[in-house]
Amino acid sequence: MQSKIEKLKSEMLAELQKADKHDIVRDIEVKYLGRNGVFNDIMKSLKDLPDDQKKTVGKLANETKTGLELAVQQKYAELEMAMLGQIAEKEWMDVTVPGIKPLKGHRHLIPKFIEDLEAIFSKMGFAVASGPDIEMEHYNFNQLNIPPDHPARDMQDTFWVKNLKDTVLRTQTSPVQVRYMEAHEPPVRIISLGKTFRKDSDATHSPMFHQCEGLMVGEDISMANLKAVMTHALQQIFEDPSIKTRFRISYFPFVEPGMEVDCTCPICHGEGKIDNVPCRLCKQCGWLEIAGAGMVHPKVLENAGYDSEKYTGFAFGMGLDRMVMIKYRINNLRLFFENDLRFIQQF
Repeated sequence: MQSKIEKLKSEMLAELQKADKHDIVRDIEVKYLGRNGVFNDIMKSLKDLPDDQKKTVGKLANETKTGLELAVQQKYAELEMAMLGQIAEKEWMDVTVPGIKPLKGHRHLIPKFIEDLEAIFSKMGFAVASGPDIEMEHYNFNQLNIPPDHPARDMQDTFWVKNLKDTVLRTQTSPVQVRYMEAHEPPVRIISLGKTFRKDSDATHSPMFHQCEGLMVGEDISMANLKAVMTHALQQIFEDPSIKTRFRISYFPFVEPGMEVDCTCPICHGEGKIDNVPCRLCKQCGWLEIAGAGMVHPKVLENAGYDSEKYTGFAFGMGLDRMVMIKYRINNLRLFFENDLRFIQQF
């Protein structure tokens, strides 16, 4: 019996030595040490041995079984370490190499430019006013001297809100001025900046764009005040004290007289060319159309509850997106909407 135990021990250790997978070790363990394994049969046969051999053989069998169980656990550990070594070899990394910093977001150019405008106009005494993007027709049109049958309504492709009567996405920031006048007595000096919406969608327009509008109302406000404010603001915006402005007669229903505001081209500085190369921005004329403006129509003042005989005022409106493109030499409107960090982080 002792020789049989030693033989089985040698056979099992030899098989463990060759085993190179966990499943094979498991099969060997079941074969020799399992409930129906070889050593279990030996333990059962101990009762048939003479009394003088039971103690000696039993002790040998127990010690052998314990040793083999330990050998199995060592083999498992050996295979586990080998597997971890292979993984470490494949996934090795040098922990001393500096890591790659995660990409961080960056402020978009449009809201940054809006803050710059707020700072510029606040130094001239203008407060910042705001209003809703979803606006009542009453404020977007009627109070601005654009009644339902007014031809000026055809000039604006409006987004009407479905299932909400007389409600639109504001086509301009002018409703903010009307709301402010209704809630405040003159004198008034405000700017309003924000999103506006029109059904424009071509290579040079977006259905959502940004505007900056200004309003000054008080006694003895004149065109001279408008020209002074516009000229100084544009000089600050384009960071060029040589900027000049000129007015051309135009039509807007909420101002009378109405005009287009031009400024000298900030690229060629009004020369129409740069180093004898024609300026593409101003098309060689040296001037850029930059804003619409005029003296507030008396009807608009009266709609807000102001005495049009006592008070006068001016209003102006500028497209922010275009001004940003001019100032920062951006040639594609789509770049504002793609949110590509490679573009945004330049500013």
